[in-house]
Amino acid sequence: MSDETAGPAQPTFSTADVGALAHLYRGELYRSTVWRSRLDATTNWAVVTTGIALSLTYSSRDASPLPLLLVGLLVAVFLYIEARRYRFFDFWRIRAHVLEVNFFGPILLGQGVRTDNRWNEILHDDYQRPRLHITLMEAAGRRLRHNYSWIFGIQVTAYVGKILIHPTPIPSLDALWSRTAISLIPGQIVLLAGVLFHGTWIVIAYRTKKSRRGADRRRPPRPRQDEILELAKAGDKT
Repeated sequence: MSDETAGPAQPTFSTADVGALAHLYRGELYRSTVWRSRLDATTNWAVVTTGIALSLTYSSRDASPLPLLLVGLLVAVFLYIEARRYRFFDFWRIRAHVLEVNFFGPILLGQGVRTDNRWNEILHDDYQRPRLHITLMEAAGRRLRHNYSWIFGIQVTAYVGKILIHPTPIPSLDALWSRTAISLIPGQIVLLAGVLFHGTWIVIAYRTKKSRRGADRRRPPRPRQDEILELAKAGDKT
């Protein structure tokens, strides 16, 4: 009678199984690290191209602000590429985190390998039918809030400075339209396009902030003493 109510027995993992899972974790961690480095690469491209555009725009009195406008489009392409890469980084990172929490966590507590919450079955299903866990829009919003909002902000500030005060302050509204005009395109149209361009990124960053994972999760209070840091310091002394 007691055997019937005890429920299904947890699967047992041999030493070889535990070793295989450890190697699996190393593989997942390596793949997440590779995709994380790819994120850094596209961010570096955006920073470098923005720096080049700033140098060209302020190189002389007669330099055009057009490079700043063009680099804004280029940075938008980098943002799209980085958002795609972030989705894959997030995919591998979650798998590694599942193993850290559910496989290594109980072992660190001396409980051995536990499968109470069916993490092994869920992970097995994810290997059978892999799926990304974040949308392209959410990934773009996350990269905007963390990195690209600063890059776009620098571009806007530099463009406004170039138009308003470089090489001399504008004397009238007509001079503003003259400075912002691009060939046959009136300055009013150029400014309106810029507002719509950057306004789109602001909307994406704001809308996806509410849908991010863990937004409604209560954060534990910050401890007065960092136990991990203290443990590391104690290890350094020995």
